[in-house]
Amino acid sequence: MSDDAAPWLVVGLGNPGAEYAGNRHNIGFMVADLLAERMRGKFKAHKARAQVVEGRIGAPGAGSRRVVVAKPLSFMNLSGGPVTALRDFYKVPLERVVAVHDELDIDYPTLRLKWGGGDNGHNGLKSMTKAMGPDYHRVRCGIGRPPGRMQVADFVLRDFSSVERKELDWFVDRAADAVECLVQEGLERAQSSYNS
Repeated sequence: MSDDAAPWLVVGLGNPGAEYAGNRHNIGFMVADLLAERMRGKFKAHKARAQVVEGRIGAPGAGSRRVVVAKPLSFMNLSGGPVTALRDFYKVPLERVVAVHDELDIDYPTLRLKWGGGDNGHNGLKSMTKAMGPDYHRVRCGIGRPPGRMQVADFVLRDFSSVERKELDWFVDRAADAVECLVQEGLERAQSSYNS
């Protein structure tokens, strides 16, 4: 398979289970769900301990890109195993792996796209980097810092506040747009359009 034929692997990071669905830590899952909806696909179980949707992003023809959207079914701190298994299964080059995740050090609702780097204490990224190295794309969805003395773990495992939820659909939509731009037009174009 030539490199050009290889798909992109877009991984929404989150925790499986209904009790986590609305958590700040699960914004990656929310973006993955929207991308799957846009691709008119339904998630199916994969032997790599993940749910996947296979499809295309972009207008039909030469401009469209093959994409696998995935939600690991391990908990966040074990994401690296399923992501590596999917990468191997679909023969995805590392430069076509995209992690969509929550980011404490960016204000809500701000997006930042980047290539590589540290994990910034994010357990999902830590697990992915341990499994594959740090060189993959990140779509970082800012959730801000916990208020007062609230522990980080408590903050990320809480649902978005009622005030935040007013902008949540817009934010998830914008993050999905950013992923599509990254896959079709490259990182620099996506950064200039979506980094705020």
